[in-house]
Amino acid sequence: MKLRTLFASLAVAAACATAPAKTVVDIAAGSPDHTTLVAAVKAAGLAETLSGSGPFTIFAPTNAAFAKLPAGTVEALLLPENKAKLAAILAYHVVPAKVMAADVKSGEAPTVNGKKLTLKADGMGVMVNQAKVIATDLVGTNGVIHVVDTVILP
Repeated sequence: MKLRTLFASLAVAAACATAPAKTVVDIAAGSPDHTTLVAAVKAAGLAETLSGSGPFTIFAPTNAAFAKLPAGTVEALLLPENKAKLAAILAYHVVPAKVMAADVKSGEAPTVNGKKLTLKADGMGVMVNQAKVIATDLVGTNGVIHVVDTVILP
């Protein structure tokens, strides 16, 4: 019995050791709550960049966050002629550093698009501009994802 338990433990350890590492894009792509975000990242041509070495902190809006935008907004942004505008909006959700939830402090944070986010961290949680952080510390090989309930517009 002990030998069987040892072999089972070794098999689990080997599977964990050989599991491919996931980037922040891979993590988002594996989430059923981020299909709109992944489609937008691909349409904006940012998937390869955000799969790079980073580090990145991504404030990732859920599908429900995108659904709160005015009707037709997402569809319009996904059109090829709006690629630059979409890329600018998505880049506003990305901080060029790996910031874990425990390290978030109130203040400003620079984004990849050049503008700054306003962070408010208190006993009630974390707000990024008007978006509430609803899940934290989804760690990838090139950064971390914090899930937000609202699309953050520059």
